[in-house]
Amino acid sequence: MKKILHHINSNLLLKIASYNSVAVVFRMLAGFITSKAIAVYIGAEGLALIGNLRNFLTTAESFSTLGFSNGIVKYVAEFKEDHPKLNEAVGTVLTVVLITTLIISILLFFNADILSQWVFGSRQSYGFVIKLLAFALPFNALNVVLIAIINGLSKYKTVVKINIYSQVVGLGITLFLIWKVQLDGALIAAVIIPGLLFFVTLFSFFEIKEVFKTLKLSGVKLKFLRSLSSYSIMALFSAAVMPLVFVFIRNYLIDHVSLKDAGFWEAMRRISNYYLMFVSSLLALYILPRFSEIKNAFEFRQEVIHFYKTVMPIFGVALISIYFLRSFIVQVLFTDEFQPVEHLFKWQLLGDFLKVISSVIAYQLIAKKMVFYYIGVELFSIVTLYLASIYFIDVYGVEGAVIAHFVNFALHTIVIVMVFKKLLFSRENFEI
Repeated sequence: MKKILHHINSNLLLKIASYNSVAVVFRMLAGFITSKAIAVYIGAEGLALIGNLRNFLTTAESFSTLGFSNGIVKYVAEFKEDHPKLNEAVGTVLTVVLITTLIISILLFFNADILSQWVFGSRQSYGFVIKLLAFALPFNALNVVLIAIINGLSKYKTVVKINIYSQVVGLGITLFLIWKVQLDGALIAAVIIPGLLFFVTLFSFFEIKEVFKTLKLSGVKLKFLRSLSSYSIMALFSAAVMPLVFVFIRNYLIDHVSLKDAGFWEAMRRISNYYLMFVSSLLALYILPRFSEIKNAFEFRQEVIHFYKTVMPIFGVALISIYFLRSFIVQVLFTDEFQPVEHLFKWQLLGDFLKVISSVIAYQLIAKKMVFYYIGVELFSIVTLYLASIYFIDVYGVEGAVIAHFVNFALHTIVIVMVFKKLLFSRENFEI
C-alpha cells in the first residue's frame, strides 16, 4: 500500500488524477440524482428542452468570457512567479470580461422572447428564463475566470474543493426547484446555479489569498490582450459554435423523429458526459498546462504515450463495463420510459473512446496557439458531425445521431494524426 501511495505522489498525472477523481465522483452523483429527478418529474420531452437550454448556456458563457479560460490557465501558470505580469494578466482579463458580459446580458434581456422561441421552439414561451440568465451571466463569467486563475496556479486541491462544494449546492437548489415547479424549475436552476456558484468559488478563493497579497490589478494591457486573442478565437469557434450544432441536431430530431426521441438522445449524451468527466477534467487540469511547458518533440511524444499508458486502459475497461451494464444504468438513472436509450450505447461508447484518443493530441493545438490548424480541424469536425447526423437520422432515426458521433470522431482522429504526423512519429528531436 505504501508503495502504491509513493508511486501516486511521485507521478504528477496520477496525483492530479487522484485529486480529480474525488471531485468527479461528486459530480457524477449529483448528475445521477438530477437525471433521476428530471426523468421522474419531467420526462423525455422535458429533457430534450433542457438539453437545448444547456447548449445555449454554453455558448452564452463562451462569448461572455471571450473564450479566455484556456489562455488564463496558460498565462497565470507562466507568470505566477512574475507578479507585475500576473497583475497585468488578471487585470486585463477581469476588466474585459466584465464589460463584455454586461453587453451580452443587456442583449439577452431585451431579446429574451426571440431567443426563447429559437431555443425552445414555439410550443411555449420561456422568455423569463432568458431574462434570468441575463442577470446571472456576469457572476457565471467571473466564476469561470476565478477557477481558471486557480487552475493556472496549480492549486489542484482548491479546484477539487470548489467542484465538490459547487456540486452539493447546485444539487440542492436543482432538486428543490424541480420538486416545486417541475420543468420550469429545472430550466430556472440551469441558468441561475452557474451564477450562484461564483460565491462558492469566492469563498474557496480566500484559502489561497496569500498568493495574491502582492496582486494589484492594472487596467487593460493591449499587448496581453493580443496574446489572449489566439485562445479567444479558438475557444469561441468550438465552445460557442459546437453547442449550437447540438441545438440544430436536437431540433432536427424533434421535427423529423419526435420530441421524445430527442429526449432519449439527450439522455445518452448525459450518460456520456458523466463518464467523460474524469478524462475531460484531467485533460484541462494536466495536459494543457503540461503541453504549454513542453519545448521539444521528444517530451511531447513521451507525455502522449505516458497519458495513453496510464489512463486509456482504465478508460477502455470502464467503457466495456458500462456497455454490459447499460440496462441497469438506464433503469437507475432514468425510468422505464427511457428503455430505448439502451440501443444507443454502442456507437456512443465507441465514439467517446476515439474522442479521448484524439483530444489528448489535439490539446497541442491550444497549448501552442496553432490557430489556423485548430479552426481547420474544428470546422471539419463541426461540418462532419452535422451532415452525418442529418444523413444517419434520416436512415436510422435517433440511433443515427450516435452513429454520426462515432463517424465524426473516427475522421477527427485521422485528421489529428495527420496534422501531428511528424511530431508523433519522427525519430528526430526538434523544438516545438
